[in-house]
Amino acid sequence: MSENYDLIVIGGGPGGLAAAQTASAANKRVLIIERGGWGGTCTHRGCIPTKAMLACSRFYADLKKLKRVGVNVSGGAVDFAAMKKHRDQMVRIAALGAQKMIAGPRVESKIGLGEILSPREVRCTGEDGVRQFLKTEKILIAWGSKPQILPGLRASERIRTSDEILSLEQLPSSIIIVGGSFIGVEYATLFAELGVRVTLVELMDRILPREDEEAAELLGQELARLGVVLHTSTRLVRLEESGEGVKLSARKNGEDLEIQALYALLCTGRAPVLHADQLDSLGVDFTNAGIRVDKRMMTSVGGIYAAGDVTGGMMLAHRASLQAKVAVEGMFGGSRYRYDEDLIPSVVYSHPQIARVGLTERRALDEGLEISVVRSDYGANLMARAELMGQGFVKIIFHREVIAGAVAAGDHAAELLAPLALAVSGKWTRRQFRSWVLPHPTLGEVFAPLAD
Repeated sequence: MSENYDLIVIGGGPGGLAAAQTASAANKRVLIIERGGWGGTCTHRGCIPTKAMLACSRFYADLKKLKRVGVNVSGGAVDFAAMKKHRDQMVRIAALGAQKMIAGPRVESKIGLGEILSPREVRCTGEDGVRQFLKTEKILIAWGSKPQILPGLRASERIRTSDEILSLEQLPSSIIIVGGSFIGVEYATLFAELGVRVTLVELMDRILPREDEEAAELLGQELARLGVVLHTSTRLVRLEESGEGVKLSARKNGEDLEIQALYALLCTGRAPVLHADQLDSLGVDFTNAGIRVDKRMMTSVGGIYAAGDVTGGMMLAHRASLQAKVAVEGMFGGSRYRYDEDLIPSVVYSHPQIARVGLTERRALDEGLEISVVRSDYGANLMARAELMGQGFVKIIFHREVIAGAVAAGDHAAELLAPLALAVSGKWTRRQFRSWVLPHPTLGEVFAPLAD
């Protein structure tokens, strides 16, 4: 294949893969360069491995429910090595799937370091150190993100970020989680369900500060039921290795707090990967929060686009994929895709799950919108009760009789959110909800009261 391309994509995560696939379908000649594993953070250190492990912890935790439904199981135990084997298998499957996405005849892939020399030239340094200089019409930056570490802290053997915690060989007896965002509460769920003593420390006055308050409160109650010790409104003073473990010093309500554990996990957010030297030399506008792009994902330099975590904002795989498709259409024409941050659904894969799309109730009120809120509980749903799903609810925020946002909290919330995301995207009215016929009996019947 010629070394002149229509598009060079740098980064093989969800955004980069979607861009290559979309451009290839438009009969463009594409090269995608990836430095690590195909699929990026999502496949190797984020979405896939954590959800595989959460599936394992959920199966184990649900053993306690079986007696209620007439199934007697004794001798259940955690086999951490087997869980990791399951996780690694899921990662391999996802990575193979990522490679298949770019297996088309018009896509070439390279493992190596891609560096942007100009809007039309990229240098690729392979694993063998050999350099190639490649010409292209367009460039897409999909560098991804990395764990954000607070000033004064550093990762070590006992103090790990979400990138390193998955390499634990044995399940620890205790762990401190710093940060109550979605990564922090997912890991708190995972470890607590497996019997680890978990302490979670959060600076804000509640966990999941950007999510629906009621949903966050429900999750907090469930984490406490699992034995997680929650310290909100708590400011970290110091975290250091101490003997065979770690020691955390903090301030809570004006009082000193000290906590010890075998490990600490830093879940204080993620930051875009920004190769400032390249961006500066090219004249690309960016801040520490990410690369600035327009509505077609083009940077301040013509011909150079960016998609995914590197643009800041919500760092989600499906967001990156959509941004990449919008970027490719911005490069070569097309109008099939549009990007609106408010239409990007987000899911916290804790147990129970928290899922949201559009405006939260709090944000709508802060923006001065006149809203009506309709809510439906799992407790009134026969399938939720029959399957012992516990507490949960669905909530819809209407603005002038048009859906502006939705929240689902409880078992299978992520699946319930899918039709709600379509409704928000399509600006459904309350009248349209009244024509929605729901099969009986299903968990989906939790939507029925929303049209009243």
